[in-house]
Amino acid sequence: MSKAKVGIINVTGYAGVELARLLYQHPGIQLTSVTGRSATGQKLGKVFPHLSRLDLTLTAELGKVDLVFSALPHKESAKECIPLIQRGVKVVDISADFRLKDPAAYPTWYDFSHPAPELLKQAVFGLTELYQSQITSAQLVANPGCFPTSAILALAPALKANIIEPDIIIDSKSGISGAGRTLSPSTHFSEANENVSAYALDGHRHLPEITQELNLLSPKQPVKTTFIPHLIPMTRGILTTAYANLRSSKIASGQKGKDEIMSLYRTFYEGMPFTKVVDSPPHTKYTLGNNNCLIHPTTDYSGEKLVVISCLDNLVKGAAGQAIENMNLMLGLPESMGLEAPALYP
Repeated sequence: MSKAKVGIINVTGYAGVELARLLYQHPGIQLTSVTGRSATGQKLGKVFPHLSRLDLTLTAELGKVDLVFSALPHKESAKECIPLIQRGVKVVDISADFRLKDPAAYPTWYDFSHPAPELLKQAVFGLTELYQSQITSAQLVANPGCFPTSAILALAPALKANIIEPDIIIDSKSGISGAGRTLSPSTHFSEANENVSAYALDGHRHLPEITQELNLLSPKQPVKTTFIPHLIPMTRGILTTAYANLRSSKIASGQKGKDEIMSLYRTFYEGMPFTKVVDSPPHTKYTLGNNNCLIHPTTDYSGEKLVVISCLDNLVKGAAGQAIENMNLMLGLPESMGLEAPALYP
């Protein structure tokens, strides 16, 4: 049986180059075509020496492939994806261009009017833990954002079981690579090193994505979400802490309540290859370079508030690795194929 041919649009960004690294060892596909706006005509190994074993040249246009990853920025990605979708090519879009179901949200949060609002209904939100069956039959998958992945996975079991009030606070801390390769004052070494800062207090563009998915998990009562991201001086990783009041009489008090919550989360994620419920608060080092999301649910000292800590690698489970999960399902391959590597340590 011949292997599916896949391509990457814009391999020169952090998500694109991480896709190439992970796909190099994937036994079920062939990476045959890559594009890069800033390096067309150059060998991939010259642009990124750590990928010198991949004998590929960056081209202006993709060759013939069965599935495409678009790693373009938002607004630009949709324009490239639309003709591919029209030709019947399977697409995993890593940008935000197909994540939101309401086309009216795009001018507000991403400063453009969506060029194909009819495709927003067709696109499947690519969180395999919630939408595995839909992804399997999808032509277009909207790969979730890194912050939303960590937040939604942290809260999904509690919302689904209706054990928390719908007023939720999400505090997330991300490494510098989450800002991409484009230079900005906040990501210069001298600005970011030994410095921690909050940003987007008036509303991060991942907020509507988080709220959209949390509301689907809580259909009877709309969720009110406060989301505050922070930039921290490390290259990769996201650590999210989510807080919500427990509904009265839903969970026992004391250690018994903690045990009930832990059991609820373990049952919810049972059999899922990459979301792991752990006994103690995870560290970002525990997911460095691999596709796991580690989750630790508990209560605060009063026993009245749910506290959930989640962590993941923003370039793997938060971008390229999750995109490969989606590709695997779309191509009829095992979900974990090519993604079994443990985290890097130290």
